[in-house]
Amino acid sequence: MLDQDFIYTLLLTGKLALITTTILIFIGVPIAYWLTYSKFKLKFIAETLICMPMVLPPTVMGYYLLVAFSPENAFGNVLQEFFDVRLAFSFNGIVVASIIANLPFMIQPLQNGFSALNDDLRQISYTMGKSKITTLFKVLIPNVKTSVITGIALTFAHCIGEFGIVIMVGGNIPKETRIASVAIYDQVQALNFEVANRYAFILFIVSFLILLLIYGINRKINFTTFR
Repeated sequence: MLDQDFIYTLLLTGKLALITTTILIFIGVPIAYWLTYSKFKLKFIAETLICMPMVLPPTVMGYYLLVAFSPENAFGNVLQEFFDVRLAFSFNGIVVASIIANLPFMIQPLQNGFSALNDDLRQISYTMGKSKITTLFKVLIPNVKTSVITGIALTFAHCIGEFGIVIMVGGNIPKETRIASVAIYDQVQALNFEVANRYAFILFIVSFLILLLIYGINRKINFTTFR
Protein backbone atom coordinates (compact mmCIF):
# COMPACT_ATOMS: atom_id res chain seq x y z
CA MET A 1 0.00 0.00 0.00
CA LEU A 2 1.15 3.56 -0.69
CA ASP A 3 1.26 5.78 2.38
CA GLN A 4 -0.01 9.34 2.43
CA ASP A 5 3.47 10.86 2.54
CA PHE A 6 4.43 9.00 -0.64
CA ILE A 7 1.30 10.14 -2.48
CA TYR A 8 1.60 13.72 -1.22
CA THR A 9 5.23 13.89 -2.37
CA LEU A 10 4.24 12.77 -5.87
CA LEU A 11 1.38 15.26 -5.97
CA LEU A 12 3.70 18.05 -4.85
CA THR A 13 6.15 17.07 -7.59
CA GLY A 14 3.39 17.21 -10.20
CA LYS A 15 2.14 20.51 -8.82
CA LEU A 16 5.60 22.07 -9.09
CA ALA A 17 6.09 20.80 -12.64
CA LEU A 18 2.62 21.94 -13.74
CA ILE A 19 2.97 25.45 -12.29
CA THR A 20 6.48 25.86 -13.68
CA THR A 21 5.50 24.67 -17.16
CA THR A 22 2.36 26.83 -17.29
CA ILE A 23 4.24 29.99 -16.30
CA LEU A 24 7.05 29.26 -18.73
CA ILE A 25 4.61 28.86 -21.63
CA PHE A 26 3.43 32.44 -21.12
CA ILE A 27 6.86 33.99 -20.63
CA GLY A 28 8.76 31.67 -22.97
CA VAL A 29 6.86 32.46 -26.16
CA PRO A 30 7.49 36.25 -26.15
CA ILE A 31 11.13 35.78 -25.08
CA ALA A 32 11.74 33.22 -27.83
CA TYR A 33 10.05 35.52 -30.35
CA TRP A 34 12.23 38.44 -29.29
CA LEU A 35 15.43 36.37 -29.40
CA THR A 36 14.57 35.15 -32.89
CA TYR A 37 13.52 38.38 -34.57
CA SER A 38 15.12 41.19 -32.59
CA LYS A 39 17.95 43.11 -34.23
CA PHE A 40 19.37 44.17 -30.87
CA LYS A 41 23.12 43.65 -31.12
CA LEU A 42 23.63 42.59 -27.50
CA LYS A 43 20.86 40.00 -27.38
CA PHE A 44 23.54 37.28 -27.29
CA ILE A 45 24.08 38.29 -23.66
CA ALA A 46 20.43 37.51 -22.91
CA GLU A 47 20.78 34.18 -24.75
CA THR A 48 23.84 33.36 -22.67
CA LEU A 49 22.09 34.12 -19.39
CA ILE A 50 19.02 32.10 -20.38
CA CYS A 51 21.15 29.07 -21.29
CA MET A 52 23.29 29.24 -18.13
CA PRO A 53 21.12 26.68 -16.24
CA MET A 54 22.05 24.08 -18.88
CA VAL A 55 25.77 24.27 -18.06
CA LEU A 56 25.93 25.67 -14.53
CA PRO A 57 25.83 23.05 -11.73
CA PRO A 58 22.35 23.19 -10.16
CA THR A 59 23.83 23.47 -6.66
CA VAL A 60 25.75 26.59 -7.70
CA MET A 61 22.62 28.26 -9.04
CA GLY A 62 20.66 27.05 -6.04
CA TYR A 63 23.22 28.51 -3.68
CA TYR A 64 23.10 31.96 -5.27
CA LEU A 65 19.30 31.93 -5.35
CA LEU A 66 19.21 30.90 -1.69
CA VAL A 67 21.52 33.78 -0.84
CA ALA A 68 19.32 36.18 -2.83
CA PHE A 69 16.11 34.86 -1.23
CA SER A 70 17.48 35.05 2.31
CA PRO A 71 15.94 37.81 4.49
CA GLU A 72 19.50 38.67 5.46
CA ASN A 73 20.05 40.11 1.99
CA ALA A 74 18.42 43.06 0.25
CA PHE A 75 16.12 41.21 -2.19
CA GLY A 76 14.85 38.69 0.34
CA ASN A 77 14.45 41.37 2.98
CA VAL A 78 12.33 43.56 0.65
CA LEU A 79 10.08 40.63 -0.19
CA GLN A 80 9.54 39.75 3.45
CA GLU A 81 9.24 43.26 4.86
CA PHE A 82 7.00 44.83 2.22
CA PHE A 83 5.18 41.87 0.66
CA ASP A 84 5.30 39.30 3.45
CA VAL A 85 6.75 36.76 1.01
CA ARG A 86 9.39 34.24 2.07
CA LEU A 87 11.09 32.39 -0.74
CA ALA A 88 13.90 30.62 1.09
CA PHE A 89 12.84 27.11 2.18
CA SER A 90 9.30 27.45 0.84
CA PHE A 91 7.24 26.08 -2.03
CA ASN A 92 7.05 29.52 -3.63
CA GLY A 93 10.83 29.64 -3.55
CA ILE A 94 11.28 26.35 -5.38
CA VAL A 95 8.71 27.46 -7.97
CA VAL A 96 10.78 30.58 -8.72
CA ALA A 97 13.98 28.53 -8.76
CA SER A 98 12.37 25.93 -11.02
CA ILE A 99 11.23 28.60 -13.48
CA ILE A 100 14.77 29.96 -13.74
CA ALA A 101 16.32 26.49 -14.03
CA ASN A 102 13.89 25.35 -16.73
CA LEU A 103 13.85 28.53 -18.81
CA PRO A 104 16.16 27.20 -21.56
CA PHE A 105 14.19 23.96 -21.90
CA MET A 106 11.14 25.97 -22.92
CA ILE A 107 12.78 28.77 -24.87
CA GLN A 108 15.29 26.86 -26.99
CA PRO A 109 12.74 24.59 -28.77
CA LEU A 110 10.52 27.62 -29.41
CA GLN A 111 13.42 29.69 -30.69
CA ASN A 112 14.55 26.87 -32.96
CA GLY A 113 11.01 26.57 -34.29
CA PHE A 114 10.71 30.28 -35.07
CA SER A 115 14.18 30.31 -36.68
CA ALA A 116 13.24 27.43 -38.98
CA LEU A 117 10.19 29.24 -40.35
CA ASN A 118 10.33 31.07 -43.63
CA ASP A 119 10.33 34.75 -42.70
CA ASP A 120 8.02 35.43 -45.64
CA LEU A 121 5.13 34.22 -43.46
CA ARG A 122 5.74 37.03 -41.01
CA GLN A 123 6.30 39.66 -43.67
CA ILE A 124 3.17 38.68 -45.61
CA SER A 125 1.12 38.88 -42.42
CA TYR A 126 2.43 42.40 -41.76
CA THR A 127 1.71 43.36 -45.37
CA MET A 128 -1.90 42.28 -44.86
CA GLY A 129 -2.16 44.69 -41.95
CA LYS A 130 -1.89 42.16 -39.12
CA SER A 131 -0.29 43.28 -35.86
CA LYS A 132 2.76 41.59 -34.34
CA ILE A 133 0.62 39.94 -31.67
CA THR A 134 -1.90 38.64 -34.22
CA THR A 135 0.93 37.41 -36.42
CA LEU A 136 2.54 35.63 -33.49
CA PHE A 137 -0.58 33.80 -32.33
CA LYS A 138 -2.41 33.31 -35.63
CA VAL A 139 0.48 32.70 -38.04
CA LEU A 140 3.74 31.77 -36.31
CA ILE A 141 2.68 29.61 -33.36
CA PRO A 142 0.38 27.33 -35.43
CA ASN A 143 3.39 26.63 -37.65
CA VAL A 144 5.67 25.68 -34.75
CA LYS A 145 3.31 23.27 -32.98
CA THR A 146 6.04 20.66 -32.78
CA SER A 147 8.36 23.08 -31.02
CA VAL A 148 5.65 24.15 -28.58
CA ILE A 149 4.86 20.54 -27.67
CA THR A 150 8.57 19.74 -27.31
CA GLY A 151 9.16 22.76 -25.08
CA ILE A 152 6.23 21.90 -22.82
CA ALA A 153 7.20 18.23 -22.54
CA LEU A 154 10.91 18.86 -21.94
CA THR A 155 10.17 21.50 -19.33
CA PHE A 156 7.74 19.26 -17.45
CA ALA A 157 10.07 16.25 -17.61
CA HIS A 158 13.12 18.19 -16.50
CA CYS A 159 11.17 19.83 -13.70
CA ILE A 160 10.03 16.57 -12.10
CA GLY A 161 13.63 15.35 -12.09
CA GLU A 162 15.21 18.53 -10.74
CA PHE A 163 17.20 17.94 -7.57
CA GLY A 164 20.17 20.22 -6.88
CA ILE A 165 18.49 23.58 -7.15
CA VAL A 166 15.39 22.40 -5.25
CA ILE A 167 17.25 20.99 -2.28
CA MET A 168 19.45 24.10 -2.07
CA VAL A 169 16.57 26.59 -2.19
CA GLY A 170 13.82 24.56 -0.53
CA GLY A 171 15.61 22.04 1.63
CA ASN A 172 13.79 18.84 2.52
CA ILE A 173 10.59 19.91 4.24
CA PRO A 174 7.77 17.32 4.16
CA LYS A 175 4.59 18.55 2.43
CA GLU A 176 6.32 21.83 1.60
CA THR A 177 9.46 21.34 -0.52
CA ARG A 178 10.14 17.59 -0.54
CA ILE A 179 9.54 16.54 -4.13
CA ALA A 180 10.18 13.04 -5.52
CA SER A 181 13.82 13.56 -6.50
CA VAL A 182 14.64 14.84 -3.03
CA ALA A 183 12.66 11.99 -1.47
CA ILE A 184 14.73 9.44 -3.42
CA TYR A 185 17.93 10.89 -1.98
CA ASP A 186 16.37 11.00 1.49
CA GLN A 187 15.25 7.35 1.33
CA VAL A 188 18.60 6.13 0.03
CA GLN A 189 20.36 7.95 2.86
CA ALA A 190 18.03 6.14 5.27
CA LEU A 191 18.69 2.81 3.44
CA ASN A 192 15.00 2.54 2.53
CA PHE A 193 15.75 1.21 -0.94
CA GLU A 194 12.26 -0.17 -1.51
CA VAL A 195 10.63 3.23 -1.11
CA ALA A 196 13.40 4.91 -3.12
CA ASN A 197 12.78 2.42 -5.90
CA ARG A 198 9.07 3.30 -5.96
CA TYR A 199 9.83 6.97 -6.47
CA ALA A 200 12.54 6.25 -9.04
CA PHE A 201 10.35 3.85 -11.01
CA ILE A 202 7.46 6.32 -11.18
CA LEU A 203 9.76 9.13 -12.36
CA PHE A 204 11.28 6.76 -14.93
CA ILE A 205 7.85 5.82 -16.30
CA VAL A 206 6.65 9.44 -16.41
CA SER A 207 9.81 10.58 -18.20
CA PHE A 208 9.53 7.71 -20.69
CA LEU A 209 5.89 8.50 -21.44
CA ILE A 210 6.66 12.18 -21.95
CA LEU A 211 9.43 11.39 -24.43
CA LEU A 212 7.16 8.88 -26.13
CA LEU A 213 4.54 11.61 -26.43
CA ILE A 214 7.05 14.01 -27.98
CA TYR A 215 8.24 11.56 -30.62
CA GLY A 216 4.76 10.24 -31.28
CA ILE A 217 3.17 13.66 -31.80
CA ASN A 218 6.12 14.96 -33.81
CA ARG A 219 5.95 11.95 -36.08
CA LYS A 220 2.20 12.41 -36.56
CA ILE A 221 2.59 16.11 -37.33
CA ASN A 222 5.40 15.46 -39.81
CA PHE A 223 3.41 12.67 -41.48
CA THR A 224 0.34 14.91 -41.80
CA THR A 225 2.46 17.77 -43.16
CA PHE A 226 4.14 15.75 -45.92
CA ARG A 227 1.21 13.47 -46.71
